[in-house]
Amino acid sequence: MVNFFKLMFFNLLIMSTLMSISALTWFTAWIGLEMNLLALIPLMKTNSNKLSAEAAIKYFIIQAMASSSLLFTIILFSNMNLMNMKINTIVSIMMNSALILKMGAAPLHFWLPEVVSGLNWKLVWLILTWQKIAPMILLSYCMNSSIFLTSIIILSTITGGLQGINQTCLRKIMAFSSINHMGWMLSALMNSSNLWFYYFFIYTLMNTMIILLFNKFHLYYLNQLNKILSYNKKLKFMFMMNFLSLGGLPPFIGFFPKWMTMNFLLKSNFYTLSLILVIFTLIALYFYMRITFSSFTLDNKESLINKPVKFKFILFLSNLMSLFSLPLCFAIYSFM
Repeated sequence: MVNFFKLMFFNLLIMSTLMSISALTWFTAWIGLEMNLLALIPLMKTNSNKLSAEAAIKYFIIQAMASSSLLFTIILFSNMNLMNMKINTIVSIMMNSALILKMGAAPLHFWLPEVVSGLNWKLVWLILTWQKIAPMILLSYCMNSSIFLTSIIILSTITGGLQGINQTCLRKIMAFSSINHMGWMLSALMNSSNLWFYYFFIYTLMNTMIILLFNKFHLYYLNQLNKILSYNKKLKFMFMMNFLSLGGLPPFIGFFPKWMTMNFLLKSNFYTLSLILVIFTLIALYFYMRITFSSFTLDNKESLINKPVKFKFILFLSNLMSLFSLPLCFAIYSFM
């Protein structure tokens, strides 16, 4: 019976997102976002995790605040004669801020690491990937102030790069990684909606692969990761490759969306923004390297006994395909 209800709420989660992004009016889009919130809250509560109830309450309060702000701006747009461009810009910034709070981009990111740190990996994946689709697409409909969006991009990249350094909780590391990637995704969205889709698809693929590994071996903290990496060379290789791909290091697939975004930014003369994105992505790459440092060097604590770890061939093959498909991506891009 519990699985039936979870399946029902999961279907509602998908349908509400599709309803929001295909809505003809802002009010319908807002209803879709509310249905999406009400569908996710029951999925967040699990009996095996005591922190899930606290995370669900935090998520509900923040999303309710964002939804009420969004509804307020929708009413302003519909009932006021916004012929004054200054007023129009202010209301548009208010709407953008509500959507940015919903997706967890900086400086309105404060809730995201705290919420995901109390959830299991399946729900972390949902919040870091699927739950960003509707706010991102709705944001593309109301982007009027490029200065405001540029400041959000810079703050997200800086926050994701710097605050992820001293984290020991893997879920918080993935949250700050998501904030850093949101800076790149928003800069892609500022140039082209198609470019944002390519970036989001590859980011979702990378996130899926690494979260599958975390979920399979029940890893939540860095000390657990270091312990399991000392037992199996294959796992060392897979975790190292996935983290470097998430950081955007060539020749892995994570480099491709960053290269495309940088290409479009330079063509649009966003030279300063491009430089800031690259610098703070290198800082983010540092904490990925710190996690996988034991894979590059001989660890004194490394176990001499190579314990067999059950590792499904399909998972191993899908990881390899996602990591080393960069030449295929460049080949497809050259024919576009």
